[in-house]
Amino acid sequence: MKHEWRKEEKNYYQPGRKPELKEIPRFQFLTISGQGNPNSESFGEYIAQLYALSYGLKMNLKKMDNPPAEYQDYAVYPLEGVWDLTEEGRQTYDGAIDKDELVFTLMIRQPDFIDEEYFREILELTGKKKPHPLLDKVRFQSIEEGPVVQMLHVGSYDDEPESFRQMEAFAAEQRLKRLSKTHREIYLSDFRKTEPAKLKTVLRFRVAKS
Repeated sequence: MKHEWRKEEKNYYQPGRKPELKEIPRFQFLTISGQGNPNSESFGEYIAQLYALSYGLKMNLKKMDNPPAEYQDYAVYPLEGVWDLTEEGRQTYDGAIDKDELVFTLMIRQPDFIDEEYFREILELTGKKKPHPLLDKVRFQSIEEGPVVQMLHVGSYDDEPESFRQMEAFAAEQRLKRLSKTHREIYLSDFRKTEPAKLKTVLRFRVAKS
């Protein structure tokens, strides 16, 4: 039976539209880091390489005579992004973000039965079939977020500050402190096919007891 993250992992990927406290365990990801405006054409190339590898991992598993013992078919996980600002961007921040100063790590989660050795095999195979300079920047990483405040944001990415204000107010009520201005976004909608007012994005930031 196919593993559907939208149905079977709702606690991580389907929060409500009000802030909540959640413990996020260790997961493994393909990641790629960069800097610049997410509206630029080059940004799309980062996303394309992550998806090319993620689907390569999935489809080659289906062809294996002896797949891993824990293997089951699965829906590819959604794109995620961890966002920050350059040092210059922090110094010039006046409430409006200069998108050219954004620093990002994009990622797609991978099932537990995928290991780094298999990732390396598919990375090499993909590089031979469709070489791209960004493939060399993709990493296989294990990441544990721990305690986070999260909520579902519906609407334009430019309207996210209002959701973050709600999340920070909730954290203060719960006597939690936000660990940094870095935050995570999980993209439940395809921004290329969805009008801005209907975009669905999970927002998260890490917290600790104050």
